[in-house]
Amino acid sequence: MRRSLLLPFACLALLSACGGSSGGGAARQGNWASMSNPAARYCADLGGRLELRQEQAGEAGYCHLKDGTVVEEWQLYRGRNSL
Repeated sequence: MRRSLLLPFACLALLSACGGSSGGGAARQGNWASMSNPAARYCADLGGRLELRQEQAGEAGYCHLKDGTVVEEWQLYRGRNSL
């Protein structure tokens, strides 16, 4: 009788130990979501102003540079423009 009660409790304890802390995933998601966009940061570092536009494929950011040039933020960041 003791043995039949011990096995379920041992399994429950093992599963609880493997579960980890509650809410850890949400905390990691929150940290990831709050990380800054490197392309947007690069635009700002160059003195540009970021504009977000809704496009068919989703939202895209465009950097308005001081000289009047408008470049998609990730193209600017990756260096695919002629600046």
